[in-house]
Amino acid sequence: MEIVVSPEGWIDWGAGRRRCALGKGGVRPDKREGDGATPAGRFPLRRALYRPDHGPAPATALPCAAIAPEDGWGDDPADPAAYNRPVRLPHPARHERMWRDDALYDLVIVIGHNDDPPVPGLGSAVFVHLARPDWGPTEGCVALTRADMLELLAAAAPGDALVVMQP
Repeated sequence: MEIVVSPEGWIDWGAGRRRCALGKGGVRPDKREGDGATPAGRFPLRRALYRPDHGPAPATALPCAAIAPEDGWGDDPADPAAYNRPVRLPHPARHERMWRDDALYDLVIVIGHNDDPPVPGLGSAVFVHLARPDWGPTEGCVALTRADMLELLAAAAPGDALVVMQP
């Protein structure tokens, strides 16, 4: 299955179109660390993550794991060994906390953006995650409502891909 994202903020899979939030830097084919852009391209769905104290594991055929308070994601280009990889906190280099005070990472799909192998500076921690209540932009991710994320996870399987269209 291909999940298609338009640069206007719509995501399509299965039988319907849904709203999504995108990066504050728009959609760009030349994604760089810190530009706030959602990368254009085709990205395999790698796995799902969920916060177990905010709900049960989602129904999905994707590999799925619970996050913990000490989970992070390396986003420091000066730390190439951990760049765009899961890290354990505390971590000495810059990183993203996966266990957040807001609900944005309660459900996450890790996509295959700049991960095989990661190239420092070409973007990290680009996920599909939950949207802010006001639909505010992301730092480069694709964001959905909880209901739409659960529906997507239920439909997703290994081999599926997120396709972000160029403007």
